[in-house]
Amino acid sequence: MKEEQVILVNEKDEPIGLMNKLEAHEKAVLHRAFSVFILNDKNEVMLQQRAHHKYHSPLLWTNTCCSHQRAGETNIEAGKRRLFEEMGFKSELKELFHFIYKAPFDNGLTEHELDHVMIGYSNEEPNVNEEEVESWKWMTIEDIKDDMIVNPHIYTVWFKIIFDEFYHYLEDHKL
Repeated sequence: MKEEQVILVNEKDEPIGLMNKLEAHEKAVLHRAFSVFILNDKNEVMLQQRAHHKYHSPLLWTNTCCSHQRAGETNIEAGKRRLFEEMGFKSELKELFHFIYKAPFDNGLTEHELDHVMIGYSNEEPNVNEEEVESWKWMTIEDIKDDMIVNPHIYTVWFKIIFDEFYHYLEDHKL
């Protein structure tokens, strides 16, 4: 199987090339990514716990899904594809904002991403892909914020960064 490639970008989100995903994370090269937040009608966020055998951040809690766009794929198409691949359901998505972050992992890899943050709505129970997801749960935005203070070690490094941006976006905008 051919290794997945990521889209290398400059700080204006203009594509400048492709690179194998692992190499991009080893070299901490800026690349395009996305993060999806699914909310239900109670304004709770669907969180996923990463599968126990993932090569980084196993068993840590994170947003509903996140990944990398493929060449020729729009941000929304990528978000919908990955949401279905990981969580087993479909939802309309809306892009809220994007930002750049850099986050090193314990294993020597680094996320350096221009992340497109998207939101969708569903009350469906997911049919998770066990290769990707160990478990899932609904949590209110305030409960996530409070739990990250008490238990920061149970969340992915990128989710802590992205959630902070998402939280402040919600404070400033009506959805």
